[in-house]
Order: sequence, then C-alpha cells, then structure tokens
Amino acid sequence: MDQGVAIVTGGGTGIGAAVVRRLAARGVRCVINYAHSRAEAEALAAEVANGSIAVQADIADDAECRKLVAAATDTFGRLDFLVNNAGRTKHVMHEDLDGLDAEDFIDIYRLNTIAAFQMVRACAPAMREGPMSAVVNVASIAGIHGVGSSIAYAASKGALITMTQSLARVLAPAIRVNAVAPGYVGTGWFEKSLGVEGKAKLDANVARRTPMAMAPQAEDIAGPIEMLLDPAGRAITGETWRVDAGFHLDTGGSRRPGREN
Repeated sequence: MDQGVAIVTGGGTGIGAAVVRRLAARGVRCVINYAHSRAEAEALAAEVANGSIAVQADIADDAECRKLVAAATDTFGRLDFLVNNAGRTKHVMHEDLDGLDAEDFIDIYRLNTIAAFQMVRACAPAMREGPMSAVVNVASIAGIHGVGSSIAYAASKGALITMTQSLARVLAPAIRVNAVAPGYVGTGWFEKSLGVEGKAKLDANVARRTPMAMAPQAEDIAGPIEMLLDPAGRAITGETWRVDAGFHLDTGGSRRPGREN
C-alpha cells in the first residue's frame, strides 16, 4: 500500500480527513476532494505534507468526477484507491411520511449513491492499471436496518450497499470493492451543532448503549477503511463491514455490568 495514490471524496473533514491522515502515514498520496470545505482540505494537505493535494469537485456532476480523476492521474501518474465518503442527509422522523418529497430523495441519492457510482466509473480505467486497486464505499447501518436520520437516507445507503456487491462482481479481479457501515460517529458536525458539552453528553449516551461501551469517532471508522484498502485483504471483496461498536447486537432489553440502558 505504500506509495499508492488515493482519492478520498469529502476528504477535508470528519471520516474523510481521518482516512487521509491514516493513508498518508503509510506513504499514500491523497487527492483530498471537497465541495465547500476548501480551508479544511488545504490545511489537511499541508498537515500531512507528503505531496497530497486538495481538489474542489462536485461529484454529483459526472464531469466533475472525471475532472477529479484527471487531477489524480495528471499529478501522480497513477490511481490505486478510492474512498467514496461524501454524503448528505435530511433529518426527518421516519413516521413523518410527509416530511420528505421526491426532490429530497433525488438530492440524497444524487450524492450518496449516484455520485459514488460515477466516481467508480471514472476511476476504473486508471485503477485497472495498478496491482493493488481497491474501493471502499462509506455506507451506514441505516442502509442495513432502516434506521437513521431519514427514510431517504437509509434507502440511499441500502442502495449503496447493494451497488457495492454489483461493482465488486463486475470489476473483479482487477479492483476490489467493499463498504463500511458506521453507526453513530462523533464527528465535528455534532460539536458544531451541540457544543463541546452537548457532544460529550451525546457520546456518553451512545457509549452506554453499545456492547463495546464506546462512542465511535471518525478515527474508528478510518481504521477499518484502511484495512479494506490494504492488499493484505486481497481475498475480500463485495463485503460490508458494520463499524458501530456492536450497537446492532443490542436489542435494548439486556443489561451488562457497568452499563445503563
């Protein structure tokens, strides 16, 4: 994996930024894609200081996806890894069926599902040339269990998981395609929304509800993504790894020592 080249969409903040840091520590040069977070993406490129670059592109636009790939290949002459991390949602209680309309579904699918497909399609020709190419799609447990911020979000992530399997089948053996499905992730978004104390309380509440007694942070998701990209996992493709501290194991009816439900 050393000396490879990766594109990380939504790479300036949150999970994407944590992925860039982990990959850069292993010698991987990254194209840090951003739509709006220019300052954060450029600061991250300067921080890792290994030749990684920040590139603006709205990956909901297919032409912008191809521009992003060209930036990688023109700069580094190769492309080995893709992390489809960029995404969006709209927070609507699931029982509020009138809280979503067709445009909400289209907007969410456009980035969470269609853009991921467009990025894989744009990257595939260059990635087929490499000896260790791999894609990781950032899905969600919402796409497995039908939970999360809205029905539209859950549906888009479910589609992304199914698409991961389809792409793994058609791109093998040259390119492996896998997904991670995080649960709660304590990113800076929560700190901005709730403040430092509010996020700390939320983290503590999540930790009480998980078998591992923890509230996963961005770095906890970045680790499994790195593992799925590593050539040591060359026999793994078409998989979706739940990364939720075991939250999906808890039916809500059990109590364990040291935990409060």
